[in-house]
Amino acid sequence: MDLSRFPRRRYSEGATPLEFLPNFTRALRGPKVWMKRDDMLGLAPGGNKTRKLEFLVADAMARGADTLITCGAPQSNHCRITLAAAIKEGLHCRFVIEERVPNSYQREASGNNFLFRLLGVEAITVVPGGADMAAAMQEVATALAAQGRKGYIIPGGGSNALGGLGYVACAQELQQQFIAQGVHIDRVVVASGSSGTHGGLLAGFIADDVRIPIIGIGVSRDPADQEPLVHGEAVAVAQLLGLKTSIPREAVVAIGGYWQPQYSLPNPMMVAAVQMLARTEAILLDPVYTGKAMAGLIGLSRHGFFRREEHILFIHTGGTPSLSAYERILLEGL
Repeated sequence: MDLSRFPRRRYSEGATPLEFLPNFTRALRGPKVWMKRDDMLGLAPGGNKTRKLEFLVADAMARGADTLITCGAPQSNHCRITLAAAIKEGLHCRFVIEERVPNSYQREASGNNFLFRLLGVEAITVVPGGADMAAAMQEVATALAAQGRKGYIIPGGGSNALGGLGYVACAQELQQQFIAQGVHIDRVVVASGSSGTHGGLLAGFIADDVRIPIIGIGVSRDPADQEPLVHGEAVAVAQLLGLKTSIPREAVVAIGGYWQPQYSLPNPMMVAAVQMLARTEAILLDPVYTGKAMAGLIGLSRHGFFRREEHILFIHTGGTPSLSAYERILLEGL
């Protein structure tokens, strides 16, 4: 699949590592676990949003934007990485922050909130949980236009068809690594949230006839709500690419039960997963996405979902700067 027809900025040098996790595999006593280190992508520090922003920011610049506008939760990794991309390109950046948990946004908090201030976000608008985020971002864009400026709205998580191309590119990168390293992968596990990573990767696999099932671990919704979002994202990416092959609905698999009590709120399974990876492989997971997704991989393994001889690839989507905001819980438990 040729992506060269789409404008793209480059924020990372080369492919992210594909690593086997021997100590974690032994501790798990389950399948053989590999990790795609997208936490090592560029942009202060990067994560899965970096891949999406390569296409989204290129489009913003082609349209003459001087300000990136995006949204997220109080400790949003996506907002931080969008801000970093704006700085790289000499653009301004504004956020709309949704308090999904009332009074959870604190300007002086550590983690990503500290980095918002350090990196110099231009302005933050805080709205209550359930607010119309698209409308709130449009209000910011309208206010900028009244000042003679031009904003470019990036949806939460960078999850639209254009952003999804980032994980079509990742699918191609993985194919090359499988061949170069002689690795056979039976299944892929990834955090499934705003759906751009899961849907983009699925579209990329189908486009290049990679027949590896993808298991999404829901971080904010159970399967009945999450799977249609992922399928819609994958279909939108496929249409943008002009694929003749359809995206089968049954190819979308999401697992629930590991994200409760609520998006971004910790649970004991997440704490155990973060500690386990840190203490077996010295790899840091974040509390909101990869911690809960790895809790899902661990739980599924212990319930016999994976065979011991299988090779499972976990996509590390980044987010570790938020760890410091959860310090007491991650060290002492709930």
